[in-house]
Amino acid sequence: MSMNIVALYPLLLLIQNIYGNHLSRHLDHEIGQVVFINILYRHGERTPIECYPNDPYKNLTYWPCDWGQLTNVGKLHHYVLGNWLRSRYNHLVPNGRYNNRAIYVRSTDVDRTLMSAEANLAGMFPPDEVEVWSAIKWQPIPVHTVPEEEDKLLAMKAPCKRYDVAYKHFISSLEMKKINEKYKDLYDYLSSHCGKVVDDLDGIDYLYSTLFIEKLANLTLPEWTKEVFPVKMKEPAGLSFAIPTYTTELKRLRGGPLVKEMLDNMQKKIDGNLERNISVYSGHDTTIGNLLNTMGIFNEISPPFAATVLVELRKNSMDGQHYVTILYKNSSSSPHLLTLPGCTEACPLDKVKTLLHDVIPINWDTECHSHELFDLSNGQPYHSLAIFDEVKNSIHNEPVVYTVD
Repeated sequence: MSMNIVALYPLLLLIQNIYGNHLSRHLDHEIGQVVFINILYRHGERTPIECYPNDPYKNLTYWPCDWGQLTNVGKLHHYVLGNWLRSRYNHLVPNGRYNNRAIYVRSTDVDRTLMSAEANLAGMFPPDEVEVWSAIKWQPIPVHTVPEEEDKLLAMKAPCKRYDVAYKHFISSLEMKKINEKYKDLYDYLSSHCGKVVDDLDGIDYLYSTLFIEKLANLTLPEWTKEVFPVKMKEPAGLSFAIPTYTTELKRLRGGPLVKEMLDNMQKKIDGNLERNISVYSGHDTTIGNLLNTMGIFNEISPPFAATVLVELRKNSMDGQHYVTILYKNSSSSPHLLTLPGCTEACPLDKVKTLLHDVIPINWDTECHSHELFDLSNGQPYHSLAIFDEVKNSIHNEPVVYTVD
């Protein structure tokens, strides 16, 4: 399979450029040229993070590299994507060369996201005759990161007691109980066949992801999977990415910091306080799900490998106004133009800020650890003293642990 995709590389690149450039030219003409871009992508294809106990392919000898690592196909995913991004945003790259003042790249502190960013940059910035330093058609470009336990932006694992409490309350809410009841038969079926208890949406997603990757690798799946994979598992697996940001408060504390940074980047660019033209974020399917759901534009479908969100700032040459366009590239062809609820496809930046006001933290650190508990959607105090007490009592407890894919 890997060799087939590698052989198809020229065709993949041609398809991406044809469809992507057509939409880009249309938006440039109708709205205005991109003057700044936030790029968030998921890593490329990887091996399973973990196999289930009864998995016939849980021996590492079936796989080309260690668990959770980027495969050669995954590297190619991002090299091709990097080529496409270069074609679309070439005008934002001074002299067509890598320039540290023009682009900043940040990744989660995970092998597959760091490697995906490096492969992507190799596609974006192949060295020209001035930049060539050896026979290798490649040049080193910095990718920045922070430890996962400190990362509130992409890994979203930095401690936030208030989020932990709000998440715990949602998980035990009537709405969540109804969701779990809907999939109870599926939980039971999977538990009886995979060798471990599956009793929540994350459990379905992890199993779905493993089966999906094994299918990609042309491995024959066990007979029992035909009853549920992919059809019956696809919906709850996709829904699992919406749960961490299901309420306004969860959105604000989970996806809010990344939304805030992207909007701040664009405002600083308009104000002349930001030199760079491109901000790149290399993350996970959870990062993409959290961002899109926080903005109210997630389709509740599992983000595929190398899925990419483009948050563009455009300047209209007729009225001089700045507009935001958001695109989601979840396949090898043309990206989809998304519309924020309450606005149009090209939304004025000020209106974007107004629409997303409730999910943007004023001071994330303060809000995460504040004893003043209030409903972030309307600024009114909670009436539940039990919730207030739980926040106070949780300050010295261990945080809830979340995984990334």
